[in-house]
Amino acid sequence: MRSIWKGALAFGLVNVPVKVYSATESHDIRFHQVHAKDGGRIKYQRVCSECGEVVPYQEIDKAYDSEDGTRVVLTDEDFDKLPAAEKHEIPVLQFVPTEQIDPILFEKSYYLEPDSASPKAYALLAATLEQSDRTALVHFTLRQRTRLAALRTSEGLLILQTLLWPDEVRAAEFSSLDKVEQPKPKELAMAETLVESMSADFDPTEFTDEYQVELRTLIDDALARGGEKVFQVAEPAEEGADAEVLDLVAALQRSVDAAGGKPSGGSKDDETEAPKKSSGRKAPAKKAAAKKTTAKKSASGKSGSTAKKTPAKKTTERKRA
Repeated sequence: MRSIWKGALAFGLVNVPVKVYSATESHDIRFHQVHAKDGGRIKYQRVCSECGEVVPYQEIDKAYDSEDGTRVVLTDEDFDKLPAAEKHEIPVLQFVPTEQIDPILFEKSYYLEPDSASPKAYALLAATLEQSDRTALVHFTLRQRTRLAALRTSEGLLILQTLLWPDEVRAAEFSSLDKVEQPKPKELAMAETLVESMSADFDPTEFTDEYQVELRTLIDDALARGGEKVFQVAEPAEEGADAEVLDLVAALQRSVDAAGGKPSGGSKDDETEAPKKSSGRKAPAKKAAAKKTTAKKSASGKSGSTAKKTPAKKTTERKRA
C-alpha cells in the first residue's frame, strides 16, 4: 500500500507521527462507454453553453447558482481566502463513548501507521482508546477538505473513519409508520426464536459478491472466444486532473518546434556546419571556443550523423577546386 497522507496526531501535548492509508478499495469491474459500431472510446468535451467553444481545463472556474437563479463565479484566489485546518496535523477534539456514534455517520475508513523510530506514543494512544471504550473525535484535512472523523482502535491498530456532518444525514419522516400496531408478545417470541436459530458469529469471508464473480466469468469467456467484439486498443491519455500536465507538454512541444526542432545545447558539428554552407569561412575564434564548451556539455545524438556528412562536403569542395 502507498500512504496518501503524512503528519501527526495531536493528542494533548503529545504528537504521534503517522502515515495514512486507504483501508478499502472497490472490487467492482469498471467499464468504458464505446461506439457500438466500431468499439471506439466515447470522449467528452467541456463545451461552453454560451459561446459553444471547447474550454481548456485551466480556464474553468467554479460557480454557485442561488435559488433565485443568480450565479456567482469563484476563482482559486477566492478559495485561498477560506480558513483551513492544519493540513499535516490531526487534532483530537474530545473522547466520546463509542456506542453514542450512530453507524449511519461513518463514511470512509483509513489505516494509521506509526511514522517514527519509536512508536511508543502510537501504542499508548491505541491502548488508551481500547481500555477506555471511547472513540476520539478528530479533524482530518485531506485534499483541501476538512472532515470530522472518528479515531478508534482494533487489535492495536489505529483506524480513522471520516464522519458525515449532521446536516448531511436526511431525516426519516414516513407517515406510513405513524399508526403501526405494536407486535403482540406471541409474535415477538416466535420472531426471537427464528433469530436465535439463524444466529452465528460474523465472518465476512463467508459472503461473496456473486454479481462480480459472474461478471468476471462472462468477461473471461468472451476473451477466450475472441471474435469481432474483442480487439487490441491503445489506451487514451487520462483527462481531468492530468489535463494541465498535457497542456504543459503540448506547450513545451510547440516551443521546441518554434526553435527549429533542436534542443538547446547542440553539438559542435551542428553549429559549425551552418557557416560552411553560407560562406565557406571559419567562425571567429571567440565563437569557436564557446561552441567547443557547448559540445562538451551536450549529449546530443546528432553529432554522429553530422560527422558522416562532413567528409562528403569536403569531397565536393575539392571537386569544385
